[in-house]
Amino acid sequence: MKTPLRAMIIVLLLASCGGSSTTPPRELDNACSILKQRPDYHKAFKATERKWGIPVHVQMATIHQESKFVGDARTPFRYVLGVIPMGRQSSAFGYGQALDATWDEYLAAEGGFGAKRDKIKDATDFMGWYMNISRERNGIALTDARNQYLAYHEGHTGFSRASYNAKPWLVAVAVKVEDRSVMYREQIAGCRLR
Repeated sequence: MKTPLRAMIIVLLLASCGGSSTTPPRELDNACSILKQRPDYHKAFKATERKWGIPVHVQMATIHQESKFVGDARTPFRYVLGVIPMGRQSSAFGYGQALDATWDEYLAAEGGFGAKRDKIKDATDFMGWYMNISRERNGIALTDARNQYLAYHEGHTGFSRASYNAKPWLVAVAVKVEDRSVMYREQIAGCRLR
């Protein structure tokens, strides 16, 4: 093989190993930067906002908390005796950390054959579906990032029973989601997006 051809093959192989679509964007504290880096995110967020009424900033704050925008995020492994892996803490996966059973409910309800938790448009649509059920069952406004997050984490029944009150750490996390939602909303208002 000639040297230029070999060099070109090496460059192509290295380029194909670059960042995947599941890697997070840079500057996670800057909504404008995220949306500019990932136009597909912006498109997905806007589609979910139109279909389900969930504001972009609420979606973004929830995804930030759940996966830090890592599309193939999973829960950590559990270990016995500190060394023997015993599986993951839960079946949560993807941008929205949807559990297997809840994802299956969504697929059945929405006819989402082929939808995947590591695709941003599917993850945001799932989030819109779930948050609308939270509104219907528990009366949570679609703009209420704090309580939507608590229902997202605890489930609809858990939220209605206020199970989060026994988890001060979770209430603190929900406040952080609310604060991030407000920050993202203010940033997005000043963004220059196409």
